[in-house]
Amino acid sequence: MPKSKTRKKAVYTAPQKTQSVKVSPRWLAPVMVASWLIGIVWIAVYYVVPDMPGLSALTNWNLLVGFGFIIFGVILSTKWR
Repeated sequence: MPKSKTRKKAVYTAPQKTQSVKVSPRWLAPVMVASWLIGIVWIAVYYVVPDMPGLSALTNWNLLVGFGFIIFGVILSTKWR
């Protein structure tokens, strides 16, 4: 008589895996927050003092620089564990 093809166990249990907890580097959080703050301050200073000697040469590119810092901080935040 052929053997039955039913399972002997009622419930499937997945094999145990050892998961290591990923830890972000210590520099990541401070650089992330600093990048956000630099971006916000850059844009705020551009709007408050638009004729500042270093910023006036960039004109509207100051927005790109400020948002670039903010986006860099957001990208770093995706790597934070």
